[in-house]
Amino acid sequence: MKNNGLDFKHKEVINISDGRRLGFVQDVNAELGSGIITSIVVPGSSSFFNFFASEHSIVIPWSAIKCIGDDVILVDL
Repeated sequence: MKNNGLDFKHKEVINISDGRRLGFVQDVNAELGSGIITSIVVPGSSSFFNFFASEHSIVIPWSAIKCIGDDVILVDL
């Protein structure tokens, strides 16, 4: 699946395991050499799982992304 990181901005992220709205994509992480996206980052609280880039962000690995739609990204955490 090839995607431009800019296409993720303004998409809402929803966890399909509990229906929780996690927020909107604020950043995308990629491998420098290949440009392959490795994870997306959404703002978060300090009490959500262990997927933290900082105490205010949730890093969601690419493997957890199940579906990318026009307006939402479904993840399974």
